[in-house]
Amino acid sequence: MARITLQELRHSYLAHPQSEQDWALKRLDIEWTDGGAYALLGPSGCGKTTLLNIISGLVRPTEGRVLFDDVDLTNVPTDRRHIAQVFQFPVVYDTMSVYDNLAFPLRNRRVPEAEVRATVLEIAHMLDLQDMLRMRAARLTADGKQKISLGRGLVRADVNAIMFDEPLTVIDPHLKWQLRSKLKELHQRIARTMIYVTHDQTEALTFADKVVVMHDGMVVQIGTPIELFERPRHTFVGHFIGSPGMNVLPCTVEDDKAMLGGQPVAVQNPAKAALDGRRLELGVRPEFVAFAAAGLPVAVVKVSDAGRYRIVETRHGTDRINLLVDPDVAVPGEGAHLRFDPAYTRLYADGWLVE
Repeated sequence: MARITLQELRHSYLAHPQSEQDWALKRLDIEWTDGGAYALLGPSGCGKTTLLNIISGLVRPTEGRVLFDDVDLTNVPTDRRHIAQVFQFPVVYDTMSVYDNLAFPLRNRRVPEAEVRATVLEIAHMLDLQDMLRMRAARLTADGKQKISLGRGLVRADVNAIMFDEPLTVIDPHLKWQLRSKLKELHQRIARTMIYVTHDQTEALTFADKVVVMHDGMVVQIGTPIELFERPRHTFVGHFIGSPGMNVLPCTVEDDKAMLGGQPVAVQNPAKAALDGRRLELGVRPEFVAFAAAGLPVAVVKVSDAGRYRIVETRHGTDRINLLVDPDVAVPGEGAHLRFDPAYTRLYADGWLVE
């Protein structure tokens, strides 16, 4: 296992990057603690896989350093970094049995056969492959083959980190929860550094102790699932995490008060007149918006039943504001008003939380 540090890292796929848009990864400084479970979360094209491949040595960064336990491995090849990587699509040896596929990384390192057998049986049991060990891998479905890929990344005890690049893409939705739970269980048992790349917030938030949220080549926030939900540092984090995402509403600041629709709105962080000239927005999640006898006037546009709650879409001028309402709470017709919980309503300037 290892503590992984990225120092002043930047990467471009162009030979001579000129503008900020030419960088696939903008400047990053991150430290991954030894034995932690992390997720790299963000939309397609935000730089997640590029960052993962730089850590594993498949890509050499344009600038910066990659250190494992303070040893500079920036120019060290992949095979000397002791990394296990599981890719998006299953990579298996079809002519081998499931058992031999799982045993291959250990046999390749001349691990004693008794230890190979014990390890393979343990991993196979965790992945529900114990009844398929003598079966040829070619006969398995896509999700079965991906279980083998997962297993091959988990059998080795000599790895510094295990990297997962959207490993559940081809897995049947019914099995995804089970596999995520098994990966979490395995991490708790062996405490190896694990980095999990995904665009699925549910996968990230249920697997990781800390989530690294990426947007447009930048890391916009690193935090626990609760921190990302309750205190997003960037409007992208608030919008990307949550279903529905955070309401982001254009506002102004007058006399050190946040103003929305000509009305003052209490916010958790300070509002300062010095922010004039920047793009100002209020952020509040639907969970912290409620109907009230007085407050911000809105028109109810749509009510959607989501089972445990209803999603109510309202409009204030051209701004859409969502809120979650319990099934037994009446939705007003004409003359509806909203109240924002000031403990969870925050002011953002140019997308970033005002500190």
